[in-house]
Amino acid sequence: MRHFLDLSDAGPNGIAAMLNDALDRKAARAGFPKGRADSDAPLAGHTLAMVFEKNSTRTRVSFDMAIRQLGGSSVILDAGTSQLGRGETVADTARVLSGYCDAIMVRTDDHAKLLEMAEFASVPVINGLTDASHPCQIMADLLTIIESGKSLPGLKVAWLGDGNNVLASIIEAGALMQFDVVAACPQGFQPPESDVARGQGRARVVGDPREAVEGADIIVTDTWISMGQAHAETKLAAMMPFQVTEALMAAAAPDAKFLHCLPAHRGEEVTEAVIDGPQSLIWPEAENRLHAQKSVLRWCFGQIG
Repeated sequence: MRHFLDLSDAGPNGIAAMLNDALDRKAARAGFPKGRADSDAPLAGHTLAMVFEKNSTRTRVSFDMAIRQLGGSSVILDAGTSQLGRGETVADTARVLSGYCDAIMVRTDDHAKLLEMAEFASVPVINGLTDASHPCQIMADLLTIIESGKSLPGLKVAWLGDGNNVLASIIEAGALMQFDVVAACPQGFQPPESDVARGQGRARVVGDPREAVEGADIIVTDTWISMGQAHAETKLAAMMPFQVTEALMAAAAPDAKFLHCLPAHRGEEVTEAVIDGPQSLIWPEAENRLHAQKSVLRWCFGQIG
């Protein structure tokens, strides 16, 4: 049984297999209505349980459509309308859902809850987001980068802003797929050393945004104020020098591309001219959550990799 809790669960060969599968399956259904199943419907009869303890647009819709396009179905549980929200343990929930469904996707805050779900589930568990990492988003990012014509090995990825869960997974991807990550983060908001160590020498943190973006192939940022975070004004003030602007994009490689996992706050972490400009790939990136996660599901069921 395969869990997808972090990118390292699949390793470089598994990631490469999923990316190739996603490219092939996306091309094969060109022109299909969104609700039509893939021609081979490889997960026909399978049901995915989706557990949400945090708000969601892209994760909810992309996983729902992913399992449908693979021929299966989904069941959605929100903390506020399930027994999880009334004190039932994660372990008990994992056991119950394993009896009803063929896989479980979890979007939660504490990474320990995800690990507990995986420990007690008897079906594959997928990390839809935790405070520690966001591997499904990075699978979509890698797919988008490849579609833009770039090769992953030797790439320079620049991150600007908060040393958060998305950055942690980008750093992990860099080590696995052989590209470099330079993160520019303000004092007090750098990633923990344990996250930097995931890069196995391919990641470093700097204090100068221009140093990070110089010659970079990909520029990435994320919302500065995540759901539930306090002291927003203090954090915004610290982050403003790290805003992705046209001037910073000009310091990157001539064909550099911009990524953002969304939702975005134009005028905060990125200017409107950049996010809506010609170098931005945010809409293909968002769509690719669907295509990448279809391949994650297939990998979890042992159909690829």
